[in-house]
Amino acid sequence: MSMEFNVHPMDGLKKQLGKILSVIPQGSRIYYIDYPVHSNGGDLLIMKGTEAFFKDYNIHVEARYSVLDFPEKLKIPKDHIIVLHGGGNFGDLYPVHQKLREKVITDYPDNRIVILPQTIFYSKDSEFDRTADVFNKHKDVHLYVRDTLSYDNASEKFHECSVYLSPDMAHQLWPIVAKSNPAKDQLYFFRTDIEKTSEQEQLELTGRGDYLDWTSLYNRFEKKSINLIVRIMRKGSGPLPMQAIWGKYTDYLVGKAVKRFSGYHSVQTSRLHGHILSCLMDKPNTLLDNSYGKNSNYFYTWTSGIKSAQLVVSNQTNQTNQPNQPNQPNQPNQPNQPNQQSQPNPMQPTPLGANLVSKIYQDAVFRKVNSTH
Repeated sequence: MSMEFNVHPMDGLKKQLGKILSVIPQGSRIYYIDYPVHSNGGDLLIMKGTEAFFKDYNIHVEARYSVLDFPEKLKIPKDHIIVLHGGGNFGDLYPVHQKLREKVITDYPDNRIVILPQTIFYSKDSEFDRTADVFNKHKDVHLYVRDTLSYDNASEKFHECSVYLSPDMAHQLWPIVAKSNPAKDQLYFFRTDIEKTSEQEQLELTGRGDYLDWTSLYNRFEKKSINLIVRIMRKGSGPLPMQAIWGKYTDYLVGKAVKRFSGYHSVQTSRLHGHILSCLMDKPNTLLDNSYGKNSNYFYTWTSGIKSAQLVVSNQTNQTNQPNQPNQPNQPNQPNQPNQQSQPNPMQPTPLGANLVSKIYQDAVFRKVNSTH
């Protein structure tokens, strides 16, 4: 008698990330560059998923640099892989990160460079062509993208690079267990930046439910702590281990998001990582598109098979059909399914609250003083 196993689609998406090992083999030594130091919780989820990926596959991070503290001149051994953070800032909307990305491509022609899953968007074709000219001069660039539109555009422009289709790195955190039983009906987790849409604005006029974004999720003490860390890292952290401090504090910030989402039966969001976090928690959620189609492209590419998730797109009657996936030998249309369910992620929100930075700072100073005696 055959047995059927009910495998969750999120297991398949997590397993799909394992294909990155074809260019970052287990045991590799890497430099991790452009990790986020700001209050956007989506980028923090990506960072936590990326660090979990490194840990799960025994990838050794020799050094980490953000856009705030990356040196003008940095010697990186040629046998070390340079890994650039993924996300949604590839293009001309966020030039600071794009300039760093292109600087790394230009300054390290002899290193393998891997860009973790990104969404690509350019408002100007001339800027896209300029970036392509930079990338195509490098002999060993591996670019992962999160949706089929980005894949098609990157494959056309970056003809000297290897381009792959992959889910977002946050899927490495699957599954995240809720911290409490839901007590409220619905959370409206809506973006408040340049990517919001008129459809979202119409929904906001209804005034129903609780409205949050990453910027309003954190209180003023937490925002001050984030800004303090940013200032210290921009100036140079000196003897203090600011990367470790930021790592611990972001555990708390991500944990707070998980705790807040846990309190609602369902989530409606225009934030891609509001959607992904809901899926990581297997929480019913409705995704609205952003200003340039990033959310809908991701949904059609990866998450439309998740029963607890749905997409709302204006002026579209057929919202559930996925477009054809690119025909790649190493990237099948549907993610492979693992043989068993993943174990719950042990990430827990720290109880230290808003004074966490102060405590970590004091501990770091204490260890530094003791190490000199």
